[in-house]
Amino acid sequence: MIHIVRGMGLILHALPDFARTTAFRRTLAAAGTFSLCMLLLFSFLYWHTAVYLMSENDVLLTEELRVFAANTPEQRLAEIDDRLRKDPRRVKIAGLFGADGHRIAGNLESLPGLAPDVPASVAVVRISNRGRETQQVRLATHPLANGEVLVIGRNIDEIAKIAKIVGRALALGLLLTFGLAVAAATVLRSRDHDRLLEVNRRIQRIVAGDLRQRLPTCGGNDPFDKLAVSVNQMLSEIEALIHEIAGVGDNIAHDLRTPLTRVRLRLERGRERAETLQELRAVADRAIAGLDQSLAIITALLRIAEIEHSRRLDGFSQIRLAPLVHDVGDLYDPIAEDKRVTLRVEAADETIVRGDRDLLFEAVANLVNNAVKFTPEGGRVELALLRRESETVIRVTDTGPGIPEIEREAVTKRFYRSDKTRRTEGMGLGLSLVTAIVKLHGFRFTIAGPGCTAEIACPQRS
Repeated sequence: MIHIVRGMGLILHALPDFARTTAFRRTLAAAGTFSLCMLLLFSFLYWHTAVYLMSENDVLLTEELRVFAANTPEQRLAEIDDRLRKDPRRVKIAGLFGADGHRIAGNLESLPGLAPDVPASVAVVRISNRGRETQQVRLATHPLANGEVLVIGRNIDEIAKIAKIVGRALALGLLLTFGLAVAAATVLRSRDHDRLLEVNRRIQRIVAGDLRQRLPTCGGNDPFDKLAVSVNQMLSEIEALIHEIAGVGDNIAHDLRTPLTRVRLRLERGRERAETLQELRAVADRAIAGLDQSLAIITALLRIAEIEHSRRLDGFSQIRLAPLVHDVGDLYDPIAEDKRVTLRVEAADETIVRGDRDLLFEAVANLVNNAVKFTPEGGRVELALLRRESETVIRVTDTGPGIPEIEREAVTKRFYRSDKTRRTEGMGLGLSLVTAIVKLHGFRFTIAGPGCTAEIACPQRS
C-alpha cells in the first residue's frame, strides 16, 4: 500500500504545473462526472435496445405460433418444412411434437419444458443434415387440440451481436467524450494558467512600485475579464491617489513653510528690535496670525480627508434644498453688498435629497464665497436652484474673470492656485472641499464659463 501511494505521488509530481492545480483537478472531476452521466445514459440505451429487440422477436414468435396453430395438420407440416427450407442463415427453429414428447417434424431434437405461449431463452440442440448443434435460442410453445405441441423459435445470437455492437459504439463514444473533456480541460487550464502567470508577473511589478502596470484583458465578457477591468480601475484610482498624495505633500510643505518662515522672521526681528512691551505684543500678534493660518491649512486638510473617507455617512437625512440655498444667500448678501456686488438668489423648486445638510451648506457657501471674492465691483453673482431633466442643479454664476478651460480640472486639486489668484487671500482648498463633499453624496460637480458657472447636479433617485 505504501508503494502504491508513493507511486501515485511520483506520478502527480511528474505532471505539468497546471495539471497539479486545484482548478485543473476540479475541471477533471467535472469531466469525470459528465462521463459517468454519459455512461449511465449509454447503459440505459444499451439495455433498452436489447429489451426492444427481444420484445419485437417475442411478438413475432407469438404471431407465428398463432398462424401455425390455425392451419390444418397437413398445412402445418408444410409450413414447418417451408420455414426451415427458407433459412440460409440457420437461425430459425421449428418443431412439432406428439403428446408423448416424440418429434414429429422440425429441426429441434427434443421438446423443452416451457410454459405454453410464453417466450423464453433456452439452450437447445438443433439437428440438420450437418449434424447436431447446440444454440441459444428464444422459444415459444403452444399445445394443440389433438395433444401435439407446436414449437417456434429463433436464434438470439444475432440479437446479442447487435446489442454488443451498440454497446461497443456507446463505449467508444464514452471514451471519446471523456478524452475530449480531458483535452478541453487541459487546453482551458493551460490557457488560464498562462494568463494567471502573466497576472502574477504584473502584480509583482505593481508590488515593486510600478503603479503603471495593469492586469491583462482579452476584450471579452467572461468573469475573469470583468474582474481584471474592476481591478484595473482600482489600480488607476490608487495610482491617482498616490500621485495626489505625493503632490499634496509637496504643496503642504510649500504652503506651511511660507507662514512658518514669516513667523520665525517676525519673532527674530521682534526679539532684536522691540524696545517696548507694546511692540513685543504686536510682534507676537503677527506671529499668532501666521500660526493660525498654518493651523487653518491643517484643519482644512483633515476635514477633506474626513469627508473623502466617508465618515459622515451616518449623518445623512432628508434635506430640502430650497431653504438651504436661501440660507447661503442670506449669509453672503451683506458681504456682497459691502463689495458692491449684486447677489441674486432664486430657489423655487421644492426638491428633497438625502445627505448631510452641514456639508452641503459648506459646499454651496464655498462656491458663493469664491464667486463674490473674484467678481469685480459692480458685478453680479447668481445662486439658483433649478430642475433639469432627471436631476436638480444648484448653480452659482458670476461675472468675474472665470477659470480657463485648461485649468478647470486642476482647480479642484488641493492647494492649486492659478496665476490670477496668487495674490488673493486663501489657501487653495475651497474647491477641493467642494469636490470631496459632492463625491461623498454621489452628486456631480462641474465648472464652465463664461465668467464662472459652478454646478452641483443632484440626480433624482427613485
